[in-house]
Amino acid sequence: MAYRMSFKWLKHYMPRSLYGRAALILVLPVVTLQLVISIGIVQRHFEKVTEQMTRSVSLDLQYVQDAVNASPDLTDLMAVEERVATPLGLTLTVPASGMPTSGERRWFDLTGGVVERTLHETMSELGPVVLPNTSRVELWFDSAHGPMLIEFQRWRVSASNPHQLLVWLIVLGALMTLIAYFYLRNQLRPIKRLAAASTEYGRGHVVPYHPAGANEVRAAGHAFLDMRNRIERQTHTRTMMLSGVSHDLRTPLTRLRLGLGMMDEDEAAPLVRDVDDMQGLLDAFLDFARGDAEGEAEMVDPIALAATILADGERMGQAVTAGVMEGGGEVALRPLAIRRALENLIGNALRYASNARLTVSMTPKALVFCVEDDGPGIPAEQREDAVRPFTRLDPARNQDRGTGVGLGLAIVEDIARAHGGLLRLGESADMGGLKAEIVLAR
Repeated sequence: MAYRMSFKWLKHYMPRSLYGRAALILVLPVVTLQLVISIGIVQRHFEKVTEQMTRSVSLDLQYVQDAVNASPDLTDLMAVEERVATPLGLTLTVPASGMPTSGERRWFDLTGGVVERTLHETMSELGPVVLPNTSRVELWFDSAHGPMLIEFQRWRVSASNPHQLLVWLIVLGALMTLIAYFYLRNQLRPIKRLAAASTEYGRGHVVPYHPAGANEVRAAGHAFLDMRNRIERQTHTRTMMLSGVSHDLRTPLTRLRLGLGMMDEDEAAPLVRDVDDMQGLLDAFLDFARGDAEGEAEMVDPIALAATILADGERMGQAVTAGVMEGGGEVALRPLAIRRALENLIGNALRYASNARLTVSMTPKALVFCVEDDGPGIPAEQREDAVRPFTRLDPARNQDRGTGVGLGLAIVEDIARAHGGLLRLGESADMGGLKAEIVLAR
C-alpha cells in the first residue's frame, strides 16, 4: 500500500488519453536511451579522444617552446618559425602584444575545457588559453624573449563536428519513434472504436461495430457484442412478457368494469376505484418494461418539447409553470421516452405538492431538464433508495395522496441512463421541495 501511495502524485502529471500515454511509453525510453548514450558514452569518448590529441600536440608545442627559449636573438627566432613552427602547422609570434589576463572559452564548448586542462597539465610556462571559436586555438606563453603567441587549428586537439553523432541519434530516434507511433496508432484504433461503440450504446444508440485488431482486442470486441446482444434480448423479453401480462389482465379488468357498471352506483364506486388502481398499476409496469425501448433517437428541440409538455399539463389543469429556458438548438433524443420521464416527474411532484416548475438548460456539453416542487421533498439519505424499483418512501411521501408501486423515479432513471445521462435528486433552493434533474451529455 505504501508503495502504491508513493507514486500516486504521478497521476496528476500523466496524460489522460490513450494516445498520450502510448506516446509517452514510446518517447520516454528513446529519450532516456539517447541521454544515457550521449552523456555516459559519447561524452566520455570525446573527452578521451580530445585528451589524447591534445597530449600529442603538446609535444610539438613543447619542442617549439624549447627552441624559442634557446634562440639567442630575433634572427634565430625567425629561423625557428620557418624551420620548426611552420612545418608543424603552428603560427608563431614572438614577441606578441595584447596578452590577455585570463583564458577565454564559450560556455557550451564542452571539449574546450578538456583541451585547456590537458595543456596546463603537460606544459610549463603556459599562460592564458583562448578558444574563440571551433576553428582556432590561441596559446600564450612567457618566453625568454617576452610574450609568445602560438596559434593552430582546433581540429588538431578535438574531433571535428562532434555534434554529428548526436544529430544522427536524435534524427534516427525521432524517425523510429514516428514510425512506431503510426504503427501503434493503427493498433489503438480498434480500441477507440470499441470505446466509441460502448459509449454510444450506453446512450441508447446501437452503432455498427466489427471486432478488429490484435487477438486480445478482438476478444474484447466479441465479448462486447455478446453482452450487447444479451442485453437486447433480455430487454425485449422483459418488454414482451410484461406487455403480454398487461394485455392478458386488461381483458378480465374490462369484464369487471362492465359488471360493476350494472351494479348500484354507491356500492360499485369503491370497487371501480380498485379496478382503476389496478389499471394504473398495469400501466406503470408496462412503462417500466418499455423503459428506453420506445422510439428511435431523432433530432429534437428540447425547449419546444418542454413547451408541448407544459401546454398539455395546462389543458389537464396541472399546476405546473415554465421556468428559465436557456440555450437553443436540437439534440438527439427519444422524444416519447423523454416526454414520459418528464410527465412522470411532474405527476410525481404534483402528487405530493401544490405547484411544480419545469426548466430547461442547454450548454455546449450538457442538456438539463429540471422539475421542482414545493412539497416535502426527499431526505438526502433516502434519495438513493427513491430511485430503486418498487420502493416507496413513507416518511418522505404521503401514500394516501396517490397510488403506485414505486416505479415513477425508476422509470425516469432508466430513461436517463438510456440517453447516456443520469437522474439527480436534490432540494429546490427557492421552492423548498424536491429538485429532480435529468442531466444528458451532448
